[in-house]
Amino acid sequence: MSTLKTVAISLGDINGVGIHIALLAHKEVSKLCQPLYCISQSLLEQASALLNIPIPDDFYTVHVEGDFTINPGVVDKNSGAFSFASFHKGIELCEKNLASALLTLPIHKEAWMSAGLEHKGHTDYLRKHFDKKAIMMLGCEKMYVALFTEHLPLKDVASKITSGALSEFLIDFHKETKASKVAVLGLNPHAGDNGVLGNEELEIIKAINTVNQEIGEDIFEGPLVPDVAFTPRVRENYRYYVAMYHDQGLAPLKALYFDEGINVSLNLPIVRTSVDHGTAFDIAYKSAPLTLSYINALKEAITLSQR
Repeated sequence: MSTLKTVAISLGDINGVGIHIALLAHKEVSKLCQPLYCISQSLLEQASALLNIPIPDDFYTVHVEGDFTINPGVVDKNSGAFSFASFHKGIELCEKNLASALLTLPIHKEAWMSAGLEHKGHTDYLRKHFDKKAIMMLGCEKMYVALFTEHLPLKDVASKITSGALSEFLIDFHKETKASKVAVLGLNPHAGDNGVLGNEELEIIKAINTVNQEIGEDIFEGPLVPDVAFTPRVRENYRYYVAMYHDQGLAPLKALYFDEGINVSLNLPIVRTSVDHGTAFDIAYKSAPLTLSYINALKEAITLSQR
């Protein structure tokens, strides 16, 4: 009997590159785990024909409703509804202990909206489903960035930075990662210049001091000046960063490690990882997508499921 972990894989937006990645990487993936692909036979056969990639004999699936025409690179409500159903099936498999982890391939947020879904993405839905404050952390072995705020208009970020909310975030982050040193970024240029360019850093300092005192060790450091935090000299000292908003953390991360980065959801009762890229509609069903992020996300899912 195989001792490999079973990993549920949701295929994301079927009009994007997710199914192509899954088919291309299946041989390698099946050596690492027992994958369970959440997809209908109809969509799988269509994708196989469009991509001219045969369906492997051991490409085991769990049925998800979906019987419509694939439109490569197109945003539509059918693909949006299917990608959510595939995602939800993966959650169910984990909740029923039929899978040890969930790996999600990319959805398209506009397609979810077209399908009448109110959630902004995977992590947003996971928070509601489990009633937990899930933390979005992205990166790779060399560097991880956790996002204090995520898909939020920039004008709304400053009001979210309170010492209480950030303290809770940092405590949860430490419980999940057990990191020994974490860089916390300031919000403003020059980290506020002691109040000259903003007062949000005072809240960040309060949170850092509170959490370090509760832990009994100076784990969190900062606020670091954002425009130098990712320079080579500073990166030598940190593997983990906490960014105040989405692009502050992800712009440097993707500039440095775009192809290999992954997405990990922390502070949830199930293990969930994902690729750190989108649906790539511009190359969907045309050019072969890279699979490194997918393989890295799978390896991390297996590692986390063994804890």
